[in-house]
Amino acid sequence: MNSILIYLAEASICVAITVLFYRFVLSELTFFTLNRVILISMLMLSFIIPMLSFNLGMASIGTGEIVLPEFLVGKQAAQETLSLSWQEIVFYTYLAGVILMTVHLILGFFTSQRLLGKSRLMQYQNYWIAVHPQFIPASFFSYILLPDFDPDRSEQKQIILHESMHVRLKHSWDLLLVQFAKIIFWFNPLIYQFEKSLREVHEYQADQGVTSTYSRKEYSGLLLQMITGGQGWHFMNNFNQFQTKKRIIMMSKPQSQKKEMRRFLLAVPVLAALFFVFSCEITPEEDIAGPTMEGEINKANLVTTDFTARKLAKDGQTIFDVVESPPSPQGGMDGWNRYLSNNLSYPAQARRMGIEGTVIVAFVVNTDGSLSDYEVIRGVGGGIDEEAIRVIENAPDWIPGSQSGVAVNTRMRLPIRFKLGGDEVVNQVKIDFKVEEDHPSTVVVGYN
Repeated sequence: MNSILIYLAEASICVAITVLFYRFVLSELTFFTLNRVILISMLMLSFIIPMLSFNLGMASIGTGEIVLPEFLVGKQAAQETLSLSWQEIVFYTYLAGVILMTVHLILGFFTSQRLLGKSRLMQYQNYWIAVHPQFIPASFFSYILLPDFDPDRSEQKQIILHESMHVRLKHSWDLLLVQFAKIIFWFNPLIYQFEKSLREVHEYQADQGVTSTYSRKEYSGLLLQMITGGQGWHFMNNFNQFQTKKRIIMMSKPQSQKKEMRRFLLAVPVLAALFFVFSCEITPEEDIAGPTMEGEINKANLVTTDFTARKLAKDGQTIFDVVESPPSPQGGMDGWNRYLSNNLSYPAQARRMGIEGTVIVAFVVNTDGSLSDYEVIRGVGGGIDEEAIRVIENAPDWIPGSQSGVAVNTRMRLPIRFKLGGDEVVNQVKIDFKVEEDHPSTVVVGYN
């Protein structure tokens, strides 16, 4: 769930930067085709870049760490599981928005199909004309929509030419992509600004096609006469849906000079920066963080790398820190969580002293699946360290990790959080341990 929220946040930032880049760098240029390509390309890359993962680690990379999702052991566990975390509230709110946007899109599509079914279809100059009194001049995929049809009128010839440009350039497919993006990023106000910018470019392209045949003055007058409200269906390009004044100004504007095409090159460092920020992970030499595990091991954060062993495993072979296929417990993470829940207990000494904190235990999953080389990397005291070691020592065998299809010894780290519950900590000395709390971890709650 957290990974989904992180992806949405990163992709939203990419969309926002796309909109700002277009508005401040490209929107005044008359290279409409290139503007359209840049907008569509950067939108698609906004989906892709946060999904990519490349490790730019140093020569020596720290130990891979498996971080378990937090769970509670104690009398209050059942009660606390009924409450939702803020991540869950955000996720379910987002999911509700996705459902509403999807329903809205589907209803709009079926409405358009119903009206098309009731319209009068005819072919004119290799284009399908759909005539219905409820239509306003527009295009919809391969159809030109008109409230009436009289090709002898000069005004209608210009309208048909305008809408035929939308059909020829397949603008409705662009809008289909935008509708999908609006479902995913419905919460991001800049996705609606993106749609406005793209529709604007579509109109510029269509207007350019008309003014190559008809005078700008005559066509501008027609635009002013045909001002309508609303923008119609999701995939529709209306003849005169918005920005009439801006379209007339753009038609009268001199063509941008070729040297101004250099502005498009600025997209390269922008995309490179987004790629570096959201797709590349720099692992410093002493970094101890590694992949997370929520339900299963997140393999996206792992890379194929050969490492120098700190020491050899019990079979005399190299111990790897990061591998292609990491080890996994028998029964998956559900089985591992059950084992920890059934076997972890809060040490009486730590409970009496009011000690809480996170102990980090390192161990090696050998090629035969057995666990060995137990070591407390960060201790808490009060018998908690010994309890963490005991649980790992008695754990069932794991499925070993593999490198290039061969089972290898893999070093793992497990943070276990011990937390006192209820009123037990009142009137007791509470020791504050400075530990890494930014990762989810196993939680053990102690009660009298």
